[in-house]
Amino acid sequence: MIDYITPSAIDIRITDGANVVGANGQISFDTSSNTVYIYDGVSVGGRYSVATAYVEPPKFQGTVSGYTSGGQPGTDTIDKFSFSSDGNATDVGDLTASRSYNAGQSSTSSGYTSGGFTPPVVTNIIDKFPFSSDANATDVGDLFDSVLEAAGQSSSESGYTSGGYAPGATNVIQKFSFSADGNATDVGDLTRSHRFIGGGQSSDVSGYTSGGGPAVTNIIDKFPFATDTNATDVGDLTQSRSAVSGQSSSTHGYTSGGSYGNIIDKFPFSSDGNASDVGDLTQSRTYTTGQSSVASGYSSGGWAPGTSNIIEKFPFSSDANATDVGDITQARYSAAGQQV
Repeated sequence: MIDYITPSAIDIRITDGANVVGANGQISFDTSSNTVYIYDGVSVGGRYSVATAYVEPPKFQGTVSGYTSGGQPGTDTIDKFSFSSDGNATDVGDLTASRSYNAGQSSTSSGYTSGGFTPPVVTNIIDKFPFSSDANATDVGDLFDSVLEAAGQSSSESGYTSGGYAPGATNVIQKFSFSADGNATDVGDLTRSHRFIGGGQSSDVSGYTSGGGPAVTNIIDKFPFATDTNATDVGDLTQSRSAVSGQSSSTHGYTSGGSYGNIIDKFPFSSDGNASDVGDLTQSRTYTTGQSSVASGYSSGGWAPGTSNIIEKFPFSSDANATDVGDITQARYSAAGQQV
């Protein structure tokens, strides 16, 4: 049985566990139609018969919707907006409590909101809500440490909550499973204690945190998903800043806004290095919330000063400024972002 076929896989053998399927098991993948052609062992002239294929979707980027959950002033609202067309968000559910300064994570089936501030308590709650239907979140576990103002990252198997205020800035990287509800564990440390982060970035193999405070920094930290270990400093943002939002394409991480700025920074996943300034948000905002589709980065809400309800979008295919494409249902800042 084939679970995944990558577009670059051509002329390989398929087995049923013991025998090669077909005359020689040779297949070809048509990238224009996402179709697999398998030699049927019967047709003359090396013809191929069509087989159904499942193409693995991006692990982090969404294709359907972005979500903005919680936020300040204290709200439990889960907003959802479309990636396929520009427009306003709709209120599709509630967190288990009003929560702000929380971190967001995304599996292929659920959105997660971890930690945050429910006055007067810094919380350790991990909330989970389904992508398949509009519904309220449920409490599915606890962080190792109660934190607010942390960054969120997502691998294909786990959610990560890194840094934050515990109280006091912390460098702890916490990890929880997507496959089973449960508590998070301490799996490593950032290179320095960070708070005021708000957003992280995720490649297929690594999590990133960029910027942060309280001593405002330009550091880009990276930690691997494959092993539980500490982060390393792999580059710098173009400016030191905190309270940023993070977005991720399949090839680059983006850090937008923060410290009352409008800069969109971009850094590569393929090699360690510094970020470059590739565009601007429509206005200077801090504590914005980041979401990522396969084609675009999004920044929702924020503080301008004054609370904002703007949903902005900027392209991954070219370096360009963001455009205002809609509104979330409530003006707020320091919310968590998710995508499917």
